[in-house]
Amino acid sequence: MQSDKKNRLFGTDGIRGRAGEFPLDENTVEMIGWSLTENLRRELGHAPKLIIGRDTRESGAPIQMAMQRGATAAGASVASAGVITTPGVAFITRHFHFDAGVVISASHNPYRDNGIKVFSPSGKKIADAMERNIEADLAAANYASHPLHAHRKDWSEATATAYSEAAYADSYVQFLVNEVAEGLSLKGKRLAIDCANGAACGFAPAVFQRLGAAIEVINAAPDGRNINENCGALHLQALQALVQSGGFDVGVAFDGDADRALFVDENGAIVDGDHTLLLLGENLRKQGRLNGDLLVSTVMSNIGLEIALRERGIELVRAQVGDRYVLEAMETRNANLGGEQSGHIIIKEISLAGDGLITAIELLRALMDSGNSLAALAAAMKTYPQILVNVAVKSKPVLETLPAVKAAMAALTEEMQGKGRLLVRYSGTENLARVMIEGEDQAIIEAQAHRLAAIIKQAIG
Repeated sequence: MQSDKKNRLFGTDGIRGRAGEFPLDENTVEMIGWSLTENLRRELGHAPKLIIGRDTRESGAPIQMAMQRGATAAGASVASAGVITTPGVAFITRHFHFDAGVVISASHNPYRDNGIKVFSPSGKKIADAMERNIEADLAAANYASHPLHAHRKDWSEATATAYSEAAYADSYVQFLVNEVAEGLSLKGKRLAIDCANGAACGFAPAVFQRLGAAIEVINAAPDGRNINENCGALHLQALQALVQSGGFDVGVAFDGDADRALFVDENGAIVDGDHTLLLLGENLRKQGRLNGDLLVSTVMSNIGLEIALRERGIELVRAQVGDRYVLEAMETRNANLGGEQSGHIIIKEISLAGDGLITAIELLRALMDSGNSLAALAAAMKTYPQILVNVAVKSKPVLETLPAVKAAMAALTEEMQGKGRLLVRYSGTENLARVMIEGEDQAIIEAQAHRLAAIIKQAIG
C-alpha cells in the first residue's frame, strides 16, 4: 500500500509538526506506533523490538507514551532510552539489536514543535517505502474503529527490559569515550560547551571531562520549554562571548537533539560545517582514511569549501539538502565523510547517523594532531559572502512554473555573470522558500536576495 503526495507526513527528517496537533496528536501517534509495528512485522516475520528515546521538550514524554501504546497494542516489545540524543538512539538500536529505534524530537525547532524519526539497526532512517506504507495506513484508518482499541488491555508505558535508561545512556558514553575517541587526550585544553538545553546535557559534559578537558557548560538546565531558545547551534552569541572572555581554546555548540555541532575558535569566530568538513577531510586524508579523496556536502555549502578542497586534491560532491541525501550520495560514491553547512556531519566508518558528539571528538582530534589553534586551521578556507533569506509560503509549487519567479531568477543569474551562485529551494520541514546567494560583495548579494524574496512572497506568500 502506497500513499500519495497529499497524505505525506514524512519529510526529509521524519515527521515534524506542532505538538498536540495532527499528526502529533495522541490518537495519530498511537496509530503511527501501530502501523510501524505492523509494517516491521510483515518485513521481519516476527514481532519487532523497539527502543524509543526523546529530547527535553515538555511534549516528548506524552508523545513517547502514545507511540509506545500503539506499538505494544500491535505486539511490539518496547523499551525506553529516556532523554537521549538522536544519534544515541541510533547507536543503541544497533548495539542492543533492536529492530528499530524511534526518536521523539524536532531537532533545532522551538519547543512547541516535535517530531518522530525512525532508524533501522544500520543507523539509517527507515526506507522510503515503509514511510509511504505508514502514511497510507494512517490515511485509510478511522481512529474510532481502529483495531488497536481491541488491545487496550495490552497497553503499557514500556515493556519490561533487561536494561535501564541509565544503562543505555552509559553504553553510549562508553562508545564515544572508549571507541570513537580512542587514543585522544584533551588534557590542557579548555572547552566551552553549549548544550542548547537539549539532549546533549546528559552526555557532552561527561564525555569531554573523561577525555581530560577542562570544561565550562552553558544552557544545560532544560525545563521543557527552553530547548534551542536563544542558545545552541542556532544562536552562538553567548558561546562566542564566553570563549572570548574566558580564554577558551574551543567552543562547542549542539542543537536540541545533538545530531549537529558548530564551533567557535579561540577568537570567538564561528567555525561552521563547511570549515569542519575541510578540517576533517584533510585530517582523514593524511591518515589514508578519506575514500577516493572526496567528500560529500550539499548545494548550500559555500563555494569557498569547494575551492579549498580542490587546492588540496579533494573532490567535493554536492547533494540535495538533508542528511538522507548526503548519505545516499556517500554510498553512491563510496565516500566516508559527508555533511552540511549546518554542522550535521556523517563519518560513515563510525556511524551512519550524524552525531554532534562524534563530530566534536573528530574535530578536536584534528586540532590535537595538527598542533595548531582552531583559528589557524579554519583560516585555510576563505568564506565567500553568502546570504540566506527565508520566505514564508502557503504552498510549494515548482518555482519554474511561476512566471515572475522564473524570470527574476534568470535575470539574477545573468546579472551575476558567472561570479556568484544562486540557489532557491523549499525547506523540507517548514513552509519556507530559501533564497541563497553567494558573490563577491555582501551589499550587492543582500539586495539581490531580498529583491527575489519579495517576488516569491508576492507569488506564493
